[in-house]
Amino acid sequence: MSQSFSPAWIEIPPPPTSYRSLFKWGNPAQFKHPNRGFYAYLKKALQMSDADFTQPHRHGMEPLDLELPPRLPEIHLTALQSIVGKENAHLDTYSRLRASYGKAMFDLIRLRHHQVENLPDIVLDPRHTEDIEQIVRYCNEQRIPLYVRGGGSSVTRGTEAIRGGVTLDMSVHMNRVIDFNETDQTITVQAGMFGPELEYILNHAPETLKTRRAYTCGHFPQSFEYSSVGGWVVTRGAGQNSTYYGKIEDIVLAQEYVTPRGILRTPAYPRQATGPDLNQIMLGSEGCFGVLTSVTLKVFQYQPQNCRRFSYLFKTWREALSAARQIMQSEEGYPSIFRLSDPEETDVALHMYHIANTPADRVLQILGYHPLQRCLLLGSCNGGAGYTRNLQRSIHATCQQHGALALSPLGVTERWERERFRDPYLREDLQDFGIIIDTLECAVRWSQMETVHKAVREFVKSRPNTVCMAHLSHAYPQGGNLYFIFIARMDDPDEYLKLQYGILDVFQRNGAALSHHHGIGKTTAPWLEEHLGNVQMNALRTLKDYFDPENILNPGGTLGFDLSEEQRNKHWGLRS
Repeated sequence: MSQSFSPAWIEIPPPPTSYRSLFKWGNPAQFKHPNRGFYAYLKKALQMSDADFTQPHRHGMEPLDLELPPRLPEIHLTALQSIVGKENAHLDTYSRLRASYGKAMFDLIRLRHHQVENLPDIVLDPRHTEDIEQIVRYCNEQRIPLYVRGGGSSVTRGTEAIRGGVTLDMSVHMNRVIDFNETDQTITVQAGMFGPELEYILNHAPETLKTRRAYTCGHFPQSFEYSSVGGWVVTRGAGQNSTYYGKIEDIVLAQEYVTPRGILRTPAYPRQATGPDLNQIMLGSEGCFGVLTSVTLKVFQYQPQNCRRFSYLFKTWREALSAARQIMQSEEGYPSIFRLSDPEETDVALHMYHIANTPADRVLQILGYHPLQRCLLLGSCNGGAGYTRNLQRSIHATCQQHGALALSPLGVTERWERERFRDPYLREDLQDFGIIIDTLECAVRWSQMETVHKAVREFVKSRPNTVCMAHLSHAYPQGGNLYFIFIARMDDPDEYLKLQYGILDVFQRNGAALSHHHGIGKTTAPWLEEHLGNVQMNALRTLKDYFDPENILNPGGTLGFDLSEEQRNKHWGLRS
């Protein structure tokens, strides 16, 4: 970027009822623009120039000027309003669209193109479990579809109201602490509580809960600031510190659901041998078996003073993967954050951190750490003081054995942590100039890691001038995830879906699990039966038929149930 040129980034909050207010991430008044290093990288990778960044297009500042009346008969609207009160019932088009669309790139593209579809007829803000019981009972009796919204950060079209009906917004009232047990180290909260509120309460537990010490939930997804506990649970989410604290299914002890069959509660035992585990069956059910009302979570001692951070640069992806596997299989303990970037993501990171093309970079290359070969590992250790100290030493020894260079004095991990929840804001800036940045992630065994990584990159790179980065951010002794990030000049919904569907096909052909933590929703559902197998899918259908015999709960293809012909053929959403 020339010193005299500044891209025309938008730096004003969107009007409250505009299209942009619907697709903007998080706080309307917050922004994160590509820094000079990242901007220079994008121009080169995408074959663009400063001239391409002089005027935003499809910016979405215009008001949502559609009036789409509810299709549900008035008698039902009146009955539903009477359950929660008119102040907790919303019939306007804006509220209904906000409740249906999430934060999937396809949602954002549609909004920029003013493509509005699949709205619920009414949005209800239940005040307590009794409201939800009445709503579920009424909808079941009247065969009215019922959807649930938490934080609205779904990237799988998980909340999209394909068949209209009712959407419950759990975030308005269902966001309180129900119980805290310091002896057992558990907290029970309503499903609509957001991450920051939960973490604040736990971090300040001596004041907020009158406890002896402070605690943490340990669950920090990138959507942390704008996602709900219920959303984490029903999608089997993972936080960025999950390698130590566990995914949400490791943290959940008990749940309560309202189903058409009645209330289902699971007991809060740490382990039990009482047949198949209903707790695990309900986890990941994405609103298809019942409405999650509350959840009991494990909590952990909050000891930030013991956190030890590390960062290393490896010469090759293969050496980096070998070191990561050895760390996870060493039985010395597990790091908390554990993020290994592949060569292309490392290249982007070094541009963003203003290391690329500097004297320091030239030294790195002399030492054998070359662009588009070297790989960045960053992370942290949490827990007791002795544990984190010993684990950090073990990680350092393993990295040295694999020829890695310690970068800790540069503060790479600290810089990443400061920005980790703000990265989604980049999407608006880039999309303003016809660039999409999106993700798909999968789960793999160590023995599959290189094959899946290579296959996905080959497919994405078959499209000219397309960035394809990847990282391992959740690891286990037997494998981990691969989280792919692709950046391309793209504005057409069909073009986007063909790329997304192509990547899912590559996952399927190479034996990767279709999702490690984003869930399935309606986007990935057409691939699910082939992935799971017919016997396994029929077992899930049996559960669906039992819990929801009238198919009112999140219908329209979620989890591969009731797929349309278009969905089964993997053409859903394509206009051409």
